[in-house]
Amino acid sequence: MNKYKTETTGTNQSSGWQEFWSKEDWWAVWLGLGIIILAYIFYLSGSSISWIAVAPAKWSTLSQLAAQFSVNGIRYLALLGAFLALFTIVIKFIGQKPRAFIPSFIFVFILSTIIYIAGNWDQASRYNLEPPLVALILGLVISNLIGLPRWLDAGFRVEFYIKLGIVLLGATLPFTLIIWAGPVAILQASIVSIVTFLVIFFTSRKLGLDQRLAAVLGAGGAVCGVSASIAVAGAVRAKKEHPPIAISLVVFWAIILIFALPLISRTLHLPTGVGGAWIGTSEFADAAGLAAAQSYGGLAGGHLGITGTADQALASYTLIKVIGRDIWIGIWAFVLALIAITVWERNETNSRVQIGQIWWRFPKFVIGFLVASILTTLIVHGNTLADYNKLVKPALIAPIISLRTWAFTFSFFSIGLTTRFRELTVAGIKPFVAFTAGVIVNVILGYILSVIVFGHYWSSLVTH
Repeated sequence: MNKYKTETTGTNQSSGWQEFWSKEDWWAVWLGLGIIILAYIFYLSGSSISWIAVAPAKWSTLSQLAAQFSVNGIRYLALLGAFLALFTIVIKFIGQKPRAFIPSFIFVFILSTIIYIAGNWDQASRYNLEPPLVALILGLVISNLIGLPRWLDAGFRVEFYIKLGIVLLGATLPFTLIIWAGPVAILQASIVSIVTFLVIFFTSRKLGLDQRLAAVLGAGGAVCGVSASIAVAGAVRAKKEHPPIAISLVVFWAIILIFALPLISRTLHLPTGVGGAWIGTSEFADAAGLAAAQSYGGLAGGHLGITGTADQALASYTLIKVIGRDIWIGIWAFVLALIAITVWERNETNSRVQIGQIWWRFPKFVIGFLVASILTTLIVHGNTLADYNKLVKPALIAPIISLRTWAFTFSFFSIGLTTRFRELTVAGIKPFVAFTAGVIVNVILGYILSVIVFGHYWSSLVTH
């Protein structure tokens, strides 16, 4: 049985101020904002939290890897201790058993560390070994081919990890960065997000699928596949089997597009900036898209006649996918939560909407995402993009990105560990048809926007 450990699908409601320390939504906000504030305090003092926010560096040989761990081993233990202490406090407050959680999380952390290391191998991009994607696939293999004892499920807290990661994501997306991205990137990303969602949603409904499953599928195709699917599932109170269906389809198409998009771009001899924009518009997962953009950027300047630079491919991909489309996570979660409460549930129960339910059901991590973005916006205010990249990003943003990657890796690994393919077969072919319709529209629309409409902008993109 697939078990997503979260209160968002439950029926018990905390009252008054108790909600602020009894719901994992709020704890994701408190921890995420606390990390950001702590990072800012260190930044103001001329230091950084990078010591505790350890992450594997690039390596090419096992001897280099061993040298890394001989130097940084204590930092990994400190990070494990910090995560364990903070998460155990959360587990206690939300009414779960720390005794079951602690050994399970240690297992998750150790495997996530190995995954993170694999993702930083200097040949990782060639084999698409991005940490979140590897985490998901490894989890699926363990869950479906090997199996684990049920008591380990206590540490596979998919939604809590993803919510924490989304709050930290907000800190890496200041509003000034959105402005720096330019109106073209935001416009293109917004068009794609809205059109793809509507195509998948209404195709799903036409096929007779539940409206909540349709919303989860639509978000998975419109934004950042896995995290958006989980976020929206919590916002609309989808059934527990809905997120795994969407996630499986996201992963399936993301892997196909990793190879297909660079190959087609290469055949068409698209400039690297244009290819990166098309990949950012069409891919469903950040990790998979980054791998595709990197592989295509690597073709620049060779005998194939691909114009542009590797940096242009990564920059255009990042502007479209990581900045332009990912900000829609919070927007879709907010909009769909309101629709679910005020329309769907009202029609299902034929009763008046209780205004308090809107606040109760609203995904609180969205507040954390927005507050984190505002905080970072205030911090970087007055800096140019060059100053941001040279001064702010290494000392303040990079450690937060590292911790965000840890949180996403925990989540994606847990998704794999709690997803049983045999349970997904009950959904039938209809979700695949609906999502595939979105894929087709996404890829075609992405090509039109990236190559025909805004091709000049992306081919001449300045990356310095």
